[in-house]
Amino acid sequence: MGNGGELLVQTLVNLGATKSFGVPGESYLPVLDALYDTQGAFDFVLCRNEGGASFMASAYGKLTRTPGICFVTRGPGATNASIGVHTAMQDSSPMILFVGQIGTDLREREAFQEVDYRAVFGSMVKWVTEIEHTERVPELVARAWKVAISGRPGPVVVALPENTLNGSTDAVMPVASVRPLAEPAPDPTALADARAMLEAAKRPLMIVGGSMISEDSQRRLEHFAQSSNIPAIAAFRYQDCFDNHSSAFCGEAGVGMPPHVQQLIREADTILAVNVRFGEMTTNAYTLMDVPVPQQRLIHVHGAESELGKIYVPSIGIQAGPNAFAAALEPIKRNPTDWSREARARYEAFLDVPTQPSPVDMAAVIRHLRAVLPEDVILTNGAGNFTVWPNKFFPLGPKARLLAPQSGAMGYGVPAAIAAKVAHPGRRVVCFAGDGDFQMNCQELASAKQAGAQPIILILNNGIYGTIRAHQETHFPGRVSGTTMESPDFAKLAQSYGFHGERVSRTEDFAAAFERALASPTGAVLDLEIAAEAITPAKTLSQIRAENQR
Repeated sequence: MGNGGELLVQTLVNLGATKSFGVPGESYLPVLDALYDTQGAFDFVLCRNEGGASFMASAYGKLTRTPGICFVTRGPGATNASIGVHTAMQDSSPMILFVGQIGTDLREREAFQEVDYRAVFGSMVKWVTEIEHTERVPELVARAWKVAISGRPGPVVVALPENTLNGSTDAVMPVASVRPLAEPAPDPTALADARAMLEAAKRPLMIVGGSMISEDSQRRLEHFAQSSNIPAIAAFRYQDCFDNHSSAFCGEAGVGMPPHVQQLIREADTILAVNVRFGEMTTNAYTLMDVPVPQQRLIHVHGAESELGKIYVPSIGIQAGPNAFAAALEPIKRNPTDWSREARARYEAFLDVPTQPSPVDMAAVIRHLRAVLPEDVILTNGAGNFTVWPNKFFPLGPKARLLAPQSGAMGYGVPAAIAAKVAHPGRRVVCFAGDGDFQMNCQELASAKQAGAQPIILILNNGIYGTIRAHQETHFPGRVSGTTMESPDFAKLAQSYGFHGERVSRTEDFAAAFERALASPTGAVLDLEIAAEAITPAKTLSQIRAENQR
């Protein structure tokens, strides 16, 4: 006989969990006690803030295609963790947040840290539940696991009342043969109709995105696009779903969308959208396709029925998982056209970035990183204008991964990089962070050191909240308010956490500094001096201000 905490941990181990992230709390002490016995098999990565922990779990789920597990305490622990939960939902990343909860006998008295988790998280996740009976732990946790990875993947919240965790039980969780649920396969008639529509198209386009696409399926989608002479673009921050070096790849449909990508979507006569949820950024605020019936013929493929027709009425809607669809997809007969050749040429031209007016020129930095980083690099970033560099100007090969938040959450990059090193200790992980973005979760450097998961972090330090300053200069030119920052010595801060840390103030010094970062066995933080004037690759702050003062 054991208690509910032991049963919960046993259940997770038998479902296949090997890592978890969290901040301890007295509300789930039996779980922490049970984790004492699973070290090396099911590890608990101790974090410094629940927001950082939930970001790590969200990123881990996206990277591994298995639920990222996060443990937090009730009340403030759960509300702190909500940022990572929201990010997992918008990213379609599988995740389970376990929250310690007050005893069921204390409900509705506004007990210490009492929160109604169904009310708080109900609109933010796929499912919220509270396990009221100890013997039901295996059933409901197995269901949470299934919900997190099926259909459109996403987060699940499971509340754990203290009396459930402390309760004695004879229940056990057998070792499960955990395999991903069989994806819905495409209907043969719909697939044939889609092929015919694409064959007849003069300006076809493929958009790929979302999570849970296997590497084999990515290669199949690339082969289809290349062989069929159909240009392909990635949904916002999902360009690692498609080899960017492929002759078919033409860019990313995301925030700051390049004109040539906007033109592709707007002028396409037929769009094949695979595993895409059509978020605001991928559609340029829903302006590139008419709502609800786009002028483009739309073939929308998604594993979740709820995504089909949610925003756009498709010409052909196919409920199919991305892997099942890729397996059934065969190239069509289409000769090369100016449409497909010019799309790739415009993407390649876009990558040629002019010299930046900054002490450290990020155009030169990106060129160097493209030359020296391994093909299986994992890049991460949070939110801010600086993300244009890893998101637009670093083409990702078939083995590279990108962890970046569709929710636009600042502070994601550092925890995501730590989670990536936890999942793949032998791979090179590089985080891009702005100075404001970095300070959202810089305390997690201590978590990285303790876990032995120390990435390389590049801080693009321009002394401002860049995205908001750019908006200010557009809408209120010359009236700077609340966007100038004073920051600590980031190199010394990194050193205090056991990282290699140094300040880079000239472009010509970056290569040697990055070589030292690569050689550091304890990770590295490079503080890059970036001019606020170099706010975007194409326009300076002064140019933006001048344009809007006319």
